[in-house]
Amino acid sequence: MTEKPAIWLATGVRTPFLKVDQNFAGLDAIALSVPVAKHMVGLLAGGKPDFAVWGAVAPNLTWSNIAREVLLDAGVDATIPAFSTVMACSTSMIGAFEAAGMIDGVARNLALVGGVESMSRVQVGLTQGFSDWLRHLQGARTVGQRLAILGKLKLSDLRLYVPRVVNRTSGMSMGEHTEITVKEWAIGRQEQDEIALASHVNAIAAWDRGFFDDLVIPVTGASKDSIPRRDTSLEKLARLGPAFDRTSGKGTLTAGNSSPLTDGAAALWVASEAGLAKLPAATPRVRLVDYEVASVDFTAEGILMAPAYAVPRLLQRQGMAYADIDLWEVHEAFAGQVAFHIKAWESADFLRDKVGLEPTFGAFPRERLNPNGGSTALGHPFGATGARILSQAVKELAAMPAGAHAIVSICADGGQGTVALLRNG
Repeated sequence: MTEKPAIWLATGVRTPFLKVDQNFAGLDAIALSVPVAKHMVGLLAGGKPDFAVWGAVAPNLTWSNIAREVLLDAGVDATIPAFSTVMACSTSMIGAFEAAGMIDGVARNLALVGGVESMSRVQVGLTQGFSDWLRHLQGARTVGQRLAILGKLKLSDLRLYVPRVVNRTSGMSMGEHTEITVKEWAIGRQEQDEIALASHVNAIAAWDRGFFDDLVIPVTGASKDSIPRRDTSLEKLARLGPAFDRTSGKGTLTAGNSSPLTDGAAALWVASEAGLAKLPAATPRVRLVDYEVASVDFTAEGILMAPAYAVPRLLQRQGMAYADIDLWEVHEAFAGQVAFHIKAWESADFLRDKVGLEPTFGAFPRERLNPNGGSTALGHPFGATGARILSQAVKELAAMPAGAHAIVSICADGGQGTVALLRNG
């Protein structure tokens, strides 16, 4: 059997990330993805990826395999196999892990992996009862059958189904769940606002020094992210009211310390050594050393707590401590979620009693966290965040000394999460 090749991640590109109903309001998920896919494949100078993985979280009735539709609309070689994947906020990160598992160094050496979300174009549907009634009516063959079915229509079914950003099992939004968890972990409002402010400050500084210039392509008149705020401050953040717990007087999650609903698409490369040879020589690339996929019972603890388990497990397996990681890219669904992840990682009781590991990882190096901004400031198109955060980490890590390491961590709806360990060289 052929030995599994070393797996590399190489930077891709993304659209600007915009709040809903801005410049991308007229683009559905496929139309948002096409410029990214075209740009990526255009870099190969006549070559092509061996396969593609793409994902979106919000469903759409007009396609079932968005990966295939994106490639077809982008006009790339129709012989490239493409499949779709979904894992809530971890969608394009789990896509990278799936691609890594398929790369064999022989027939499959280079994968295009990406994701997208068009929150401005979420499709409204019919109730299940009304949908069933319409299907039966269309299938009726006689006038009598049609009249019988017409008589079965229930007035209660005559309404639209408007999708909500909530967990199906609990009926609660991620913000409502996170409000519970920040209270359980005693995370205060100021701590959350400080994390949010740092995200905006770092994102603006990264844009100013040109860090995103080769990571973001212009689309439909937009060339920069619309969400980072140059003029924000702790004082301004403190004036914002609670967004999810408005009644208890103890709500701490606000529009300022939570990631907003966002439109955008992003992609990256997953490759063997042979696959890297197809890319421009200057493309930043790093090794994918290890990864962890975790899940928790969110009826018993926080729905976004999976990375609190995944990171220590991965580091234990690699014999590493927090200080051995030179770059931490932690998805900021909410600033409070970042805070309780860090608190859990530093908690001897949590590590010993919950994770089942001895607390030998040390103090968390906060100064190494999201140096170019996180999702609170940059935005969070659910399906695209994994590719965005991985590309961002790859570029930053590739500029560090050989042997430097990065952790990329994403929490996801459903009590799940994904974590990757990367190394420069």
